[in-house]
Amino acid sequence: MKIAIIGYGKMGHAIEGMATMRGHTIVCTADNKEELRLRADLLGQADVAVEFSTPGTAAANVRRCMEWGIATVCGTTGWYDSYDEVAELCRRKGGALLTATNFSIGMNIMFALNRRLAELMRGHDEYRADICETHHIHKLDAPSGTAITLRDQIAESGGREAQEVPIESIREGEVPGIHTVRYDSRYDTITLTHEAHSREGLALGAVLAAEFLQGKRGVYTMEDVIG
Repeated sequence: MKIAIIGYGKMGHAIEGMATMRGHTIVCTADNKEELRLRADLLGQADVAVEFSTPGTAAANVRRCMEWGIATVCGTTGWYDSYDEVAELCRRKGGALLTATNFSIGMNIMFALNRRLAELMRGHDEYRADICETHHIHKLDAPSGTAITLRDQIAESGGREAQEVPIESIREGEVPGIHTVRYDSRYDTITLTHEAHSREGLALGAVLAAEFLQGKRGVYTMEDVIG
């Protein structure tokens, strides 16, 4: 498979290494709008583009890929106010788009556990739910998209209002990512934690998503990949 990488920072390099290890070819990398414009011909050769840029540029990058008919995996968070518009563009163009707030297989298993735990905690108002997420100092959005997903799952599956579930965001060092869901009462505490050891797990998930998306049309998430 031929892959283009949009956003060539540490995550982009990790995806390049993982994709190459799995036998794929990187036909283009671009780290900004100008590089994307200059390498348009190379980008057009890609079967799938994998986008990990910044919240301020992701929507425009994905729109460009949709206009050019390139299936796109997007792992950038913090741009979802434009999601509905971009997803509609994808459908209108007959394209393919897969987005996720976290591509780690382990984290997506935690999402399933989080939904189930929220269901079990429904009606147990003696427990206060909260979330803590820790990332490296280079992460631009806070709270993380993953933490927002966890909060929304608790609200939807647990019958709580989203604003009742506070999120604490910590930025320190080079932490790849730690997410903890906690239910605390005067009697006991229940915690559910996922800790990433490196970017490799995210890179693997992103490449698996690209493999899944090749040849497809429509809008997908990591639930479709895992399912």
